[in-house]
Amino acid sequence: MKKWSWLVVLGLILFAGPDLFAQCAMCRGVIESTVSNGRSVVASNLNLGILYLLAAPYLIVATVSYLWYRTSKKEHGQRLKISSRVRRAMS
Repeated sequence: MKKWSWLVVLGLILFAGPDLFAQCAMCRGVIESTVSNGRSVVASNLNLGILYLLAAPYLIVATVSYLWYRTSKKEHGQRLKISSRVRRAMS
């Protein structure tokens, strides 16, 4: 089942890829005015800035989730060791 979920995520990324470079109305106005002045570098830098601001919260949540998962996995292992020692002591 995990193979299908990765395929779905990959498909969504590939399908939504061009839409990631869209801007809000104010950003679009700034870009149109700077491109008309001959400075197209501002447009690409603004798009990268938008993607950076979009990705930062997701990376923070993913990092915290991973650390939480790793800690709970260690605690679960310790509980299993303790419960097996108790079972051996009781028998």
